[in-house]
Amino acid sequence: MYKILISGKIHELALRRLAAEPDFELIYKPDLPLSGLKELIGPCHCIITRSETPVQRELIDCAPNLKVIAIAAVGTANVDIDYATEKGILVMNTPGKNTNSAAELTMALLLSAVRKLQLAHQNMQRGAWDRHQFSGVELMGKTIGIIGLGNVGHRVAKFALGFDMRVLAYDPYISDETFVRNRAEKTDLETLVKNSDVISVHTPKNKETSGMLGAREIAMMKKGVFILNAARGGIINEPALLEALKSGQVAAAGIDTWNEEPPKDNPFKDIPNVVMSPHIGASTEEAQRRIGETIAEQVPKALRGGVVDAPVNMPQIRMIEGNLMSSYVVLAEKLGSFAAQYMEFTPETLDCIYRGDIGKEDCTLLRLAFLKGYLTVNDLAYVSYVNAEQRAASVGLSVRQIEDSNFTDYESAAKFVFSGDDHEFEIGGVVFSGPHPRITLVDGYVYEVEPSGTFLLVRCNNKLGVLSAISQVLDNHGVLIKRIDFSHSQKRKRTMFMFRIGRDVSDQVLAEIQGLEHTQMVRRIII
Repeated sequence: MYKILISGKIHELALRRLAAEPDFELIYKPDLPLSGLKELIGPCHCIITRSETPVQRELIDCAPNLKVIAIAAVGTANVDIDYATEKGILVMNTPGKNTNSAAELTMALLLSAVRKLQLAHQNMQRGAWDRHQFSGVELMGKTIGIIGLGNVGHRVAKFALGFDMRVLAYDPYISDETFVRNRAEKTDLETLVKNSDVISVHTPKNKETSGMLGAREIAMMKKGVFILNAARGGIINEPALLEALKSGQVAAAGIDTWNEEPPKDNPFKDIPNVVMSPHIGASTEEAQRRIGETIAEQVPKALRGGVVDAPVNMPQIRMIEGNLMSSYVVLAEKLGSFAAQYMEFTPETLDCIYRGDIGKEDCTLLRLAFLKGYLTVNDLAYVSYVNAEQRAASVGLSVRQIEDSNFTDYESAAKFVFSGDDHEFEIGGVVFSGPHPRITLVDGYVYEVEPSGTFLLVRCNNKLGVLSAISQVLDNHGVLIKRIDFSHSQKRKRTMFMFRIGRDVSDQVLAEIQGLEHTQMVRRIII
């Protein structure tokens, strides 16, 4: 049973779907303070949170069973990602689900600021009627500078073009093709700051972007510029912005996100040319439904060891040929588990080798999956995709990726080779169209075996009667043989049988097979 603590309000659709999972127990406490969450999180395997819950070291340390931190939002600043990674905890978020909502709010803040709508509204609430006091400016012909041309930024660019604005954009991590497609002029930050009538930020908050618009940058802006922040608090230096609003350097500002949420003794509340909202960029029915659907779909995957769409602290794979890479990730983990149960020596080096279509992709996640499967068998500590490489290093295993396009005839394939103590072991596999994963190589022996179930591997001399003797032992103990595969090694002058059996067997059965005249080795593998 997986226990899930939900510390932020999520769409009722997500609650219903998660509650319908037979092995899920939900603890829904969206308004509980941190002290209360610390008391409840101990037995929980997952916490689903929004931006209001600080999932920092002190809370993580209260949760020894925690495996997944799911953020029902885009921003991750409230989570100690480095510490979660150290603990092997997967952090995932839901990017792109609130794109349109956040972009629309940005435009709402902008229109309200340039046309002084909130001031006009307040004036009419007092019974006044002073049309000339609220003269604003048009957007047509103005230049908007967008910092961050990602999910929300490119949508704001589209809306701005609809108002006949010129669009400048700064984003060093976006391709030139994206700028062209969104009709945004690519520029550096200083040029954008100096030439924009409106500046809107749409970047994540990190070490690079924190405080990126401060007193120096504001001083370079056009006098009477409009500034918008519907991204993350702290990207714009709030004291510097406050002074610029008072001096007239900044004509007006629209602020949805704050350095401290909620802001204490908010100094902007007394500034008439500021439009404020309490971080509501994603607060639409449509966005929350999309986020809820994603959470309900991805959290079960994460808890059951699957590959999620938006991992924050592990590699994200780009799908090719449908779910080919996902299938290879699953296969790689099974190969790792198989290897750990088969080998008897302690390896020092692991070489990861890929070919075909998967070899052209980022295979980091395949490597992590193999290590996870391998280390989970014998490692007493918790091993996940997140900390697999750390755990490998801690046991002295050096991991390398090698290009070798000739190790197999299959179009795409993966092979993993352990070496150490003058020993070597190799295991490989392929995913056929379907997908149909298969183990194709074990210690020099070639197969095509579905990687699921309980297996007995018996290496023996090439002698008549060997198979019947092994079968007789299994029959004597009531062990059903579901399938027999075998492979002959001309180099070793040996044969290895792979029996898929109906249940696990005792050590006594293994000992009896090992004691047969021509048996060289017996292994029990469960994957």
